[in-house]
Amino acid sequence: MAEHIHPIHEQLVQRSEREAANGHRGGVVWLTGLSGSGKSTIAAAVERRLFERGVFVQVLDGDNVRNGLNGNLGFSLADRQENVRRVAEVAKLFAGAGALVLCSFVSPTRDIRATVAEIVGDDYLEVYINTPLEECERRDVKGLYAKARAGEIKQFTGIDSPYEAPPDPFLDLPTTDLTVEQAATQLIEALTPRLQLPHA
Repeated sequence: MAEHIHPIHEQLVQRSEREAANGHRGGVVWLTGLSGSGKSTIAAAVERRLFERGVFVQVLDGDNVRNGLNGNLGFSLADRQENVRRVAEVAKLFAGAGALVLCSFVSPTRDIRATVAEIVGDDYLEVYINTPLEECERRDVKGLYAKARAGEIKQFTGIDSPYEAPPDPFLDLPTTDLTVEQAATQLIEALTPRLQLPHA
């Protein structure tokens, strides 16, 4: 350590103080599922509803990290792993500040999600947005599956790259049986006692 640099951890605002000020605990909710499964839509609905309750909540997804923090990464398996690793580190910092972080990423393999769980620790809550491939292809709002089927996109999860479903998630949301609002309600109800969230 440099001569004039001294640790100041004991002087910093502690997480317990932040959580007391926020009125709830921090945590990292990791939404995983195929492209088009509804991860981002559900995360946005949960964020809006919790924000209106006064919760310190933030969504992290491909739209707001791929253009900045991870703008230098592609979509190979190695780059996906690095993308998720960086997001996990950022989410951990948010949680340490007492925030509820909603992370919406395909994160296709169990190994990738295990890395996230290891980084985040006890704050990690895995949520499986359980939507069959056929339904995701039917939605295909961005036309990605059609391009993958045509060979225009390589290593696309669900087509020529595998997706491994979580064996034991914190919550399993089968979106073919739920509306967005119903899925958001189920997730909020599961999180409320766990993170001591304020009631509506």
